[in-house]
Amino acid sequence: MPRVPVHDPDSAPQEGRQALEHQSSRVGKVLNIFGEMAHAPALINMYNAVENLLSEQSSLDPPTREAIHLTVAAINACEYCQAAYTGSSKKTGFTDEQTIQIREGAVEDDARLTALLSVAREIAANKGYVDDSTWKTAIEAGWSDRELLEAYADVVRTILTNYFNHLVGTEIDLPPAPSR
Repeated sequence: MPRVPVHDPDSAPQEGRQALEHQSSRVGKVLNIFGEMAHAPALINMYNAVENLLSEQSSLDPPTREAIHLTVAAINACEYCQAAYTGSSKKTGFTDEQTIQIREGAVEDDARLTALLSVAREIAANKGYVDDSTWKTAIEAGWSDRELLEAYADVVRTILTNYFNHLVGTEIDLPPAPSR
């Protein structure tokens, strides 16, 4: 059961309404996560600012960013985010099977993406620590220092949503992530 009710744009604190409306317009409804975040305008505004910066300035393409989000959500066992990022990953071209592979840690026939996701998994699982061999494998697979650091930024952004959902007990209002 959620710890805080879900706001809509009319009930949200004034300082967070614009951010909530922005999120609602992106997906066509108020998702529970954002309606809950709206209780703390600084939180929802921070999330929007980080997401906007990453969307506008990251050199990583949308499918790669979504794969990172899905990887981290799986590491953190966030069912809400696994559902959300499965949906958004599919919109960028991934199949259900590929989203399952991403959550499990390897994408068949894409060693380059798997190398990057290994870095993301270690960042999330090891409090930011990544083995030199994992980093080296990603560099050898063709990822630049910039891209690896931008992947780190996406990991941190995803940890924010994962931990938030755990904290408040967000109810899933999206189709669940597929399983085998």
